[in-house]
Amino acid sequence: MTDGSFTGIGVPVDLPTGVTVRDTWIPMPDGVRLHTRIWAPVTAGPDAPVPVLLEYLPYRLDDWTAPRDSERHPWYSEHGYASVRVDIRGTGSSNGTFDDEYSEQELRDGEAVIAWLAEQAWSTGAVGMFGISWGGFNALQLAARAPAALKAIVTVCSTDDRYDNDVHYVGGAVLGIDMAAWGGTMFAFNARPPRPEVVGPSWVEQWRARLASNRPMTPVWLSHQERDDYWRHGSAAEDYAGISAAVLAVGGWADPYRDAVLRLVEHVDAPVKGIVGPWSHQYPDRGLAPGPSIGFLQESLRWWDRWLRGVDTGVEHEPALRAWINDPEPPATYYPVRSGRWVGASSWPDDATAPRTLALDALRGGGDGPVVVASPQETGADAGRFFPFGNQTDLPPDQRAEDGRSVCFDLPVEESFDLLGNVLVDLAVTSDQPRATVTVRLCDVAPDGSSTLVTRGVLNGLRRVGMDRSVPLVPGEPTTLPVRLVSTGHRFLAGHRLRLAVSTAYWPWVWPHGTAATVTLDPAASTVTLPVWTRSTDDGVRFEEPTRSTPLAIMRVEPSDPLPQRTVTHDVETGAWTLDVDPGYGGGRVYPDGLVFHEDARETYRIVSGDPTSAVAESRWAIGLTHTDWAARLETTSHVSATAEAFTVVNTVRAWARDGVDGTPEELVAEHTHHDEVPRTSA
Repeated sequence: MTDGSFTGIGVPVDLPTGVTVRDTWIPMPDGVRLHTRIWAPVTAGPDAPVPVLLEYLPYRLDDWTAPRDSERHPWYSEHGYASVRVDIRGTGSSNGTFDDEYSEQELRDGEAVIAWLAEQAWSTGAVGMFGISWGGFNALQLAARAPAALKAIVTVCSTDDRYDNDVHYVGGAVLGIDMAAWGGTMFAFNARPPRPEVVGPSWVEQWRARLASNRPMTPVWLSHQERDDYWRHGSAAEDYAGISAAVLAVGGWADPYRDAVLRLVEHVDAPVKGIVGPWSHQYPDRGLAPGPSIGFLQESLRWWDRWLRGVDTGVEHEPALRAWINDPEPPATYYPVRSGRWVGASSWPDDATAPRTLALDALRGGGDGPVVVASPQETGADAGRFFPFGNQTDLPPDQRAEDGRSVCFDLPVEESFDLLGNVLVDLAVTSDQPRATVTVRLCDVAPDGSSTLVTRGVLNGLRRVGMDRSVPLVPGEPTTLPVRLVSTGHRFLAGHRLRLAVSTAYWPWVWPHGTAATVTLDPAASTVTLPVWTRSTDDGVRFEEPTRSTPLAIMRVEPSDPLPQRTVTHDVETGAWTLDVDPGYGGGRVYPDGLVFHEDARETYRIVSGDPTSAVAESRWAIGLTHTDWAARLETTSHVSATAEAFTVVNTVRAWARDGVDGTPEELVAEHTHHDEVPRTSA
């Protein structure tokens, strides 16, 4: 194993003028060392120390995130910062073993990394953290632990609530589409080997030990079906007052974590600002759909300069929340750029938001008395991807088929208006089963009848009095189900219709209960509250055009026989519906250092129209890494099914290595199968 600093793998040669890059190890208190890459100004040193920015991830700085890293870390260094990328323990080429997402070990290591960075001679001692998704999560989580050197964070597409605003549960219901798929993805990602160029000739043995310790996380997540201490750990919402670092929170209307931006602006006492654009689960400067992109690096630099250097950059005078309001457009699974406008809220909630409450019978469009909701199990086939990444098939298509499987309430729009915030729906219902889940979608129906999904919300009826408890419904007894739809910014035009669609199924977003419920809904006693944005003037919100460092010169390798990104098929004879998806995380690529990286994944979801226990989710991965004198490949499958009483989770992994030049025999490194049964307590 290399000691000290060393030449990095996959480092671009065309760095900005005045920037250096090196790889090193950061020691942990127990002796484990974390693989680290540092971009810094050439002048940084004891006589000219600089502030430090940290991104802390499990996704492999040597290859998988290297293209993205090359766009921003050198840029920050060019502007006077040491920008540091660290692989979490047991991932990439870092030592040790990985145990769970956002574990206590991960956060303790994060505190040790921050302390190490603050102590270096080239550091001023002021540290900022940034990241998207996982990196945004642990930036927020470490800010809640308040290490002394951490002065500011920029958290993008992240959440403060690990239970009800992550990839595991939604509205207290099992999130079928990502509980299974993300668990399968991380099982495959964590099975990748360390790089031989970094860890040395014992890489195969280190990989074998990593594979032996790699445990699927889906069974763990399924075993915590209410908001308990497992989920409270790492949820910044548990103690907003503990955050002392300045927080810039960024999200997108096409990203599932956008509510966290509004909550952080509302509840954090430290300096805090929020930005929500039209974006998917991506940094908003990368030019990925939907746009428009913004000069995010410049915006974040203003944040760093204010809180790490003490420069008055004007960030404190920006609106508390800068938000994009989408114009209505025909439904599409891909928008290169959304039309709309920016608005600014001086606080959140803002006085410019006027709640408007209506009874559902005012939207009913004729008819009296209660209505019955008993949706077919395939309702949700047109939900789109939970994590849109800017791919061609990510967003929900026309919702008319979904509307036909739901009970709909329409409100003619007589005068154009804007929504900004969370729509709240209170459903007065009775259920014929002790367990029932409802999904409410808000759609914009154009004069031609096309239905565009604006936002949606889910509630497992057992969570109606709190996410931390399970209270069964009493069959036949009236109750209220409070459904909070995910926040949105959207303009409704006169002549359109606002539609609320209610269903009792939403596969594969929501894993169905073991017995299908029929819900009787009383529209006269049910309400919807709309957050109407009343200020129509230009709020003067402006951003610079995007800029980035020259990205790593990788060559994309397209498959010779590509499969469709997304297909929905219906076997009319059996009533089975199958959704087959390519998650599109990156595919094949060739790196400047000669590494050939291959990645192939499929997600499959199946259900039979009348049988909630027929639901099956499967994730399959094949990953290969080939270099001049070594190669590694692995295959994983993750399969989740359920009876009315229990979930069954089966994960398999097989891995092979070639430790030598091309032609050296390949050896089987490991083959493991994990079979787990998890009782269904309330999911």
